[in-house]
Amino acid sequence: MSIVYDAALALLGAAFLLTAARLVRGPSTFDRIMALDVLAVLLVSGIAVHTAVHKEPANATILVVIALMGFVGSVSAAHLAAARAERREREERA
Repeated sequence: MSIVYDAALALLGAAFLLTAARLVRGPSTFDRIMALDVLAVLLVSGIAVHTAVHKEPANATILVVIALMGFVGSVSAAHLAAARAERREREERA
């Protein structure tokens, strides 16, 4: 079980680093929003793996809170970015 746990955490860590690189490089706002959403999912996945291995059900609340915050944050940021793009498009037409 330790090998699987270590492999899972290593893969999640590699995915976290690659996603953080996408967050920094962009190039667009939507890319950064998606990167933040993926980072939230990776964080939830890492906590879930830790919870499963160490049999700590108390972390389930943390998982739900982080997942909800990631979802609401991503939807809000995408809504704001779409409104900004629409406003910019209207200004270019006028």
